[in-house]
Amino acid sequence: MSIKKIYIIRHGQTDYNLKGIVQGSGVNSSINENGKRQAMAFFEEYKDVPFDRIYTSTLKRTVQSVQPFLDKGIPFTPLEGLNEISWGKKEGQPITLEEDAYYHWMLAQWQLGNTHERIEGGESPEDVTKRQSVAIDHIMGKTEESTILICMHGRAMRILLCRLLNYPLRSMDMFEHQNLCLYQIDFTGSMFAVRQNNDVAHLQELKNSLDQYRIVGVATP
Repeated sequence: MSIKKIYIIRHGQTDYNLKGIVQGSGVNSSINENGKRQAMAFFEEYKDVPFDRIYTSTLKRTVQSVQPFLDKGIPFTPLEGLNEISWGKKEGQPITLEEDAYYHWMLAQWQLGNTHERIEGGESPEDVTKRQSVAIDHIMGKTEESTILICMHGRAMRILLCRLLNYPLRSMDMFEHQNLCLYQIDFTGSMFAVRQNNDVAHLQELKNSLDQYRIVGVATP
């Protein structure tokens, strides 16, 4: 039986992540220096995996996060369906106490099953699922690609994992994530199985290095 191996990662850290500013699909931010180190750490760990193709969103932070693989000549395809959810009018805004309360109210609505609800001017999880379906049909239709890497975004990743693993959208927050984490999934032809779950072992050496800077009192970037 032929198995399709799917590696799904979240993009590396951006300054928006660091400063607690809402990104979403309408903010085309770049990864920062730490994000570049995270991307390189992932590359060093997985550079020998024979990826047939890399898929990214159309936002540059995902492309930048897989650049070391692209430099090897691995073909890639950006797909709009993999873009982050749109947070509407909240994008580009710092997360104040008021905004944080509203955000958690919306998360609570989604957890209650009201996944049609959307932040003003933005998308709902159901909206994201619809556009992701086009992207996933394209990816899964490439039967000649047995091992692929997908780089995308936190909320969009949660929604995608619900779809692939047949969980209701209200369960999406069970899928934890952080910058440059990995979910590795096998598709057997009839079902998807998780092999690695929010794996950041490849970032441990980087974390240890930053911890050493803190111990000796050197400012970290």
